[in-house]
Amino acid sequence: MKKSFFKRLCALLAGAALCSFVYGASAGDSQTDNPLNQDGIGETEILVVSFGTSYNDSRIATIGEVEKSIQKAFPKYSVRRAFTSQIIIKHVLKRDGEKIDNVTEALERAVNNGVKNLIVQPTHLMHGAEYDELIGILDEYKDKFSLVALAEPLLGEVGESGEITNADKKEVCQAVVADMAKVAGFKNRLAAEKTGTAFVLMGHGTSHDAKITYTQMASQMKALGYSNVFIGTVEGEPEETAVENVIAEVHKAGFKKVILRPLMLVAGDHATNDMAGDEDDSWKSLFNASGYFDGVDCQILGLGQVPAIQKIYVAHTAKAVKDSKKKLK
Repeated sequence: MKKSFFKRLCALLAGAALCSFVYGASAGDSQTDNPLNQDGIGETEILVVSFGTSYNDSRIATIGEVEKSIQKAFPKYSVRRAFTSQIIIKHVLKRDGEKIDNVTEALERAVNNGVKNLIVQPTHLMHGAEYDELIGILDEYKDKFSLVALAEPLLGEVGESGEITNADKKEVCQAVVADMAKVAGFKNRLAAEKTGTAFVLMGHGTSHDAKITYTQMASQMKALGYSNVFIGTVEGEPEETAVENVIAEVHKAGFKKVILRPLMLVAGDHATNDMAGDEDDSWKSLFNASGYFDGVDCQILGLGQVPAIQKIYVAHTAKAVKDSKKKLK
């Protein structure tokens, strides 16, 4: 896919994180966002770790709602936040005056506050590069706590085959597809299919071995009988998820209307620009330019906004809490 000069410049300078930093120049009011960087933590902390976004409205509606759901489920524990993108952290601080901890800062805060038991819930989708880096940082701090428990990312274990699925992937597929249908005004997915409407989910993509997760998600959609749901990725990895291949697949299946939505926790730069932007290389523009479809609509909503997705994160946290209690006995 041919990129605009500006997006190529972003990629050359610092990759997707810088693009989010630049495109998030004006993205809603940050005043109602809680950075969860307070002291007075207590002995047990749940640290929610996200890549982050400079889109304030989306951050509050996605990451913020996941954090609130976890706090509601564990009222006796202190929930705190950490972002892994230092570029986003710096930009939000400079633009809005909001200080968000990076992982190291959050861990130092926990140590200084006397936290003994640390539960870490990543909001990452998979066991990818960000998750691996998080493990590395936590390993450096494991001796500073009585216990450190790392919960599963949203989609759970990866597995070695593209046909492998699990309960997490099934629940995520059901949740996001049901929400897509609801937002689009359909009773359910099948009602949308009967009108010739396809649902296309745009993931980020990765060169990490975890890229097979996207193939597994596509396999799960097929296993559920979701014949009008397709998976693509911005980065085009794995290869079959490149936008050109997804367009061809949707056309071959005979659908004439398309609804695009990000398969990402937040609806930031990728959703706003790469998916729904007006530039020639956005997914909306490319689907329209193909001439195959009568209409292309976009839902700029992150996974974190879906209550059923929030419940999955809470369930993962609950398992980590349960396992940690066993280890402490």
